[in-house]
Amino acid sequence: MKILLAEDEAQLNRVLTVAMQKSGYDVDSVFNGQEAVDAVKKHPYDVIIMDIMMPVKNGLDAVKEIRATGDKTYIMMLTAKSEIDDKVTGLDGGADDYLTKPFSLKELLARLRSKERRSEDYNRTQELNYDNLKLDLNSQELSSNNSIRLSKQETGLMRYFLLNPGKAISTKELFNHVWKNEDESEDVVWVYISFLRSKLASIGANVQISGEKGGEFCLERA
Repeated sequence: MKILLAEDEAQLNRVLTVAMQKSGYDVDSVFNGQEAVDAVKKHPYDVIIMDIMMPVKNGLDAVKEIRATGDKTYIMMLTAKSEIDDKVTGLDGGADDYLTKPFSLKELLARLRSKERRSEDYNRTQELNYDNLKLDLNSQELSSNNSIRLSKQETGLMRYFLLNPGKAISTKELFNHVWKNEDESEDVVWVYISFLRSKLASIGANVQISGEKGGEFCLERA
């Protein structure tokens, strides 16, 4: 699971980053709200952990800006304030959950594990859409003007693209999400990208996968 941490206190940022990495999460860390907004525009995340009180742009404004783009990434707010108004404002602004400082690392990691379990259940029944493209995760059917059946790996790859349209995703990240714990090399990503490109063309989709072997790939309108 890939996480973005936005926390301006350098020591706390480092402690949280290391703790999450030791628990097996891929973590990017930034130090203000604007950096968080910029990171979300460029890269896909499964969870965003956002402090409220930060320089340049505070967490509440950053969340509103992220949500305004249509991004539905799960967002957890961090705040040193315990007032109800801050919690309500954060949730109304688009956050999904909050933790009040000081909090325990055990609680944070437990919430991340809970989020991971819920995501797995949700994604088993989800139907994803982008432009004239639809992916049925139950039947593994990709459809547009026509429809075609995908393999398990193709479905996993297309699902991740559809969850993050318009974002550049590295070969390594795609490999870790689709082929984790499998005895393959990252070259397999390019093979399946080629398969998906052919299938998108065959069903008349208005979208394409851009990018070159070994680099970043992006699902975008053709």
